[in-house]
Amino acid sequence: MSPTQTLHPADLTGEDIAAWRAIAAAEPAFASPLLGPDFALAVGAVRPDARVAIWRRDGEAVGFLPHHLKTGGLARPIGAPLSDYHALVSRAWLPAGDTLAEAGLGALRFTGLIDPHETFEPAVRSRQVAYVIELSQGAEAYLEALRAQSPKRFKNYRRLQSKVARELGELTLSAPDEDRQAFDQLIAWKRDQLQRTGAHDFLAPDWTRELMGRLFSTTLGDFRGLMITLRVDGQVVAGHFGVRLGDVYHPWIAATDPEMGAYSVGQLFLLQAIAAMPELGLRTYDLGPGHDHYKAPYALTHREIGEGTALAAGAASWRSRLGEGAWRLAGAGCGPLAGRVRRRFETISDVEVTLSGRMRGLANAVASKARRTGAEIEG
Repeated sequence: MSPTQTLHPADLTGEDIAAWRAIAAAEPAFASPLLGPDFALAVGAVRPDARVAIWRRDGEAVGFLPHHLKTGGLARPIGAPLSDYHALVSRAWLPAGDTLAEAGLGALRFTGLIDPHETFEPAVRSRQVAYVIELSQGAEAYLEALRAQSPKRFKNYRRLQSKVARELGELTLSAPDEDRQAFDQLIAWKRDQLQRTGAHDFLAPDWTRELMGRLFSTTLGDFRGLMITLRVDGQVVAGHFGVRLGDVYHPWIAATDPEMGAYSVGQLFLLQAIAAMPELGLRTYDLGPGHDHYKAPYALTHREIGEGTALAAGAASWRSRLGEGAWRLAGAGCGPLAGRVRRRFETISDVEVTLSGRMRGLANAVASKARRTGAEIEG
């Protein structure tokens, strides 16, 4: 019997799902809604190209790698770019090159690798920090620790809260918020923000909107969508939407009313969201990587994630090696710019499942760069 099997998430057996959950539960580093079978199943419901490679030893499943297979045998994390974290969820260390070759993969390209067994450690080329709010002694103790860390910042927050209450109305947190209009408003604000900043609109393709819509409508069970909103006088001004698994929450969408910029409602939202965590049954509020200026002041816990490309052993990786070599050659002497270009290209390739979508994404990227360059010159 082959040591590996690759199938669509919908074809996972109950036994495989149970084994995956057990492996993830046994390793604290895998405690994320994005690393279990439920996320793979959710993506599989909207993406026919979703796959899961399963490694078996003596008939027992010992590792799971959910992915999409790209040109040249390159595996990319399932649901990217929504998969801020990804991993080979396994019981122990597996030989990376041999393991990928066994699954018929030429390479694994990762940008948010969680790797407690250091299977892919030699392939990590750079690291970044992800920000985590972890309640170990309750919300009050956590907020007090934040105050002690930055008393001036919290004094400013109190001033802003008073200003909002005085000028606009009462601040209230809705958690969980099941208002579909509020959900649509957060999505619209986020898409406007992506357009303004020149980032690729990952919410444009049908599959991402359908995935989020399905999760928003799922209100029962350990794995489900969760929206939290901040309202002023009953009107939504800020919020998060994402996915939770048990007591761990991972938001994807952080959006605010652009008309409320002077009141820093995004910061006020996070303070109230932390206070509401115990009532929501949350222990971990995982903000993920990026946007350091926004996330860092609230996160007392950090985790490192890796970026790189792991190549399969033997002939299986030859096309992937050519592609990786081309990226390195293109990046020679370009410094961080090459990495930014590659990540933008990969985001477009990941999220756009049609050729027309990819061409449109590339055209928008070029136009966005031209607009920003023109603005810099005029400035």
